Amino acid sequence: MSDPDFAVLRQHMVADIAAQTIFLTARLGKAALDRRVLDVMGTIPRHEFVRLELQALAYADMPLPSGYGKTISQPFIVALMTDLLDLQPTDIVLEVGTGLGYQTAILAALAKHVYSVELIEELAIDARQRLARYGCTNIDLRVGDGRTGWSGRAPFDKIIVTAAPDLVPPALIRQLKPGGRMVIPAGLPDDQQLMLVKKEPDETVSIGEILPVRFSQLEDRGEG
Repeated sequence: MSDPDFAVLRQHMVADIAAQTIFLTARLGKAALDRRVLDVMGTIPRHEFVRLELQALAYADMPLPSGYGKTISQPFIVALMTDLLDLQPTDIVLEVGTGLGYQTAILAALAKHVYSVELIEELAIDARQRLARYGCTNIDLRVGDGRTGWSGRAPFDKIIVTAAPDLVPPALIRQLKPGGRMVIPAGLPDDQQLMLVKKEPDETVSIGEILPVRFSQLEDRGEG
């Protein structure tokens, strides 16, 4: 498949995201996602952030296996989570769960700098290579337990978590700046919700449920 073919599929993907948003207007409280998010998703080549044998499916609205029992989220969920962050060009962002780097590339296009933590070393190495090929330079990536965040670079304007813990990790709430936002799936494997966590300027924290989701579990070094 050629680059022009992928470009057409990418535009179809963006149109599908817009249609799904309209369908979920009552649940989301709005009929459209941030245009900046859709524009970036219409530009970044998702097919370069999936396994070679899955490139033909890169722009279908479905999760795809990334290896090691993990998946790359479906495009609509990537767009929604990015939209909920309300990213600004000055933001310093923490991403928990680099995977193969697709969400990382989107964050890097919309924020000042991204710090990304990946538990699985092989995925981190792969993601680093893919992001370098794409030309992302405002990213730092390390291997580690994402539940503990990245204390040496905290606090963060925004935090995004791409795997689901049972409960929102307290360390991540602590590392969120006052006035910041965190988007995270959480809950038991068969009862997960996408959550929007807000820390107010006075450091009070609110957590709202957005919609039901199904993510890989957020593992720590002690889990299989």
